[in-house]
Amino acid sequence: MNEDPELLINDQWIVSRRGNKNPVDLQRPYGWLVEKERTISGKIEDTGIIFLTNRECPFHCLMCDLWKNTTDESVAIGSIPNQIEWALEQMPAVKHLKLYNNGSFFDGRAVPEEDYKSIASLVKDFETVIVESHPRLINEKCLNFRNMLKPDLHVAIGLETVHPWILLKLNKQMTLDDFSNSVSYLTKNGISSRAFILLRPPLLSESEGIFWAERSIDFAFSAGIECCIIIPVRAGNGAMDELMEKGYFSLPDIQSLETVLEYGIGLKAGRVFADVWDLAQFSSCKKCIDKRTDRLVSMNLNQIILKPVEYTCNH
Repeated sequence: MNEDPELLINDQWIVSRRGNKNPVDLQRPYGWLVEKERTISGKIEDTGIIFLTNRECPFHCLMCDLWKNTTDESVAIGSIPNQIEWALEQMPAVKHLKLYNNGSFFDGRAVPEEDYKSIASLVKDFETVIVESHPRLINEKCLNFRNMLKPDLHVAIGLETVHPWILLKLNKQMTLDDFSNSVSYLTKNGISSRAFILLRPPLLSESEGIFWAERSIDFAFSAGIECCIIIPVRAGNGAMDELMEKGYFSLPDIQSLETVLEYGIGLKAGRVFADVWDLAQFSSCKKCIDKRTDRLVSMNLNQIILKPVEYTCNH
């Protein structure tokens, strides 16, 4: 571990290294897509994802680049339902829906509570609705929204890592107890949860990245999480690029992602997915990346460990 006690990472340091935000339309989500996902029931079904345009998250996590598509001020009441309605009109019929808003759905400055009823009406025909939230914002608002919903509510939470010193450096502004308590609160109230887990955050070597990602999966399942998503850490938000230039961060290797996904699936403790977006940046070989990506996608969907791709590039 490349530990530097003088490396001061806080809100000011992170924000000062940013570039400009992207222009957004307050009445439109900045994106949407449909992807296949293995559900709790074991079925492989289409899931819609709407990337909502709203106020920037108040927590400035070191690795986050989601601020790029946010506003500086809260959106008006009615804006979020308008965005959802528009996206659903473009989207083919699906059974499951993710409402991701670059922060916490239960942050009232991002998604007004006054919009919950309208949102619930718009999504009434889905089987599952998945939102994301910081652990410290999981409270009675979750139950209020859940009580308005016809679909099952699932909540995605960023655990990131159980390495205590690294978690502090990520500026996540939470503790492992915060995470466990939020999962327990959701579980006691019949709400399923999933965890985002980082593969090789800054200041860790490749082998340490694998080790701590696996320990984070262990911790998440022991806390009551139903599904884990492994996210290889990327650059591109300013702060991460500077850490890379100074030798505090390197992109993880695709083989590490394969190793951690195999470990997680092998536990048979719950669903474990690898984030497969733009995996080419984690491999220096163009010959095998497509086959290795296809293998990871298939493992995500089927939750079985497949035979590794044969390659000679050592990348």
